[in-house]
Amino acid sequence: MKRLLYALVFAFTVNTANAESDEALVSFKMMTPETALALAKATLEDCRARGYQTAVAVLDRFGGVQVILRDLLAGPHTTETARRKAWTAVNFRTDTLQMMEVTAYDQPQSGVRHVDGALMIGGGVPVQAAGSMVGAVGVSGAPGGQLDDECARAGIAAIADSLEF
Repeated sequence: MKRLLYALVFAFTVNTANAESDEALVSFKMMTPETALALAKATLEDCRARGYQTAVAVLDRFGGVQVILRDLLAGPHTTETARRKAWTAVNFRTDTLQMMEVTAYDQPQSGVRHVDGALMIGGGVPVQAAGSMVGAVGVSGAPGGQLDDECARAGIAAIADSLEF
């Protein structure tokens, strides 16, 4: 009987400890390198079809680079610009076209423009999967941020099926 009591106490303690540790941990989804590459390629292909020579950056949910592609005639500055647009989108969890508006110099949030590494120019778009942010894509090189944004969204749409889980 004593052993049974000890076994029950032990089992309860282990289950309680596991429940507490489960609450202390976080699970999240990220794009695989293959998915990030497919997104970058689809985005670059859409830009090319529109006649733009661009760079595309795909970042993970934490702002780390997964893929950067630069078309042959895209300017050398476009890789860093695309990365910063994606970084801004993932860190502020908002596309950079919207960020342009809400951080304009006459807006209360204009100070956000001074955050190191942030770039409030259209072309950075968060990548969502089942309501979770899994990364962001940034595009630079089209003749305007709105056009960069359109390419980024087309790239996301092209791989949308693989983002469902």
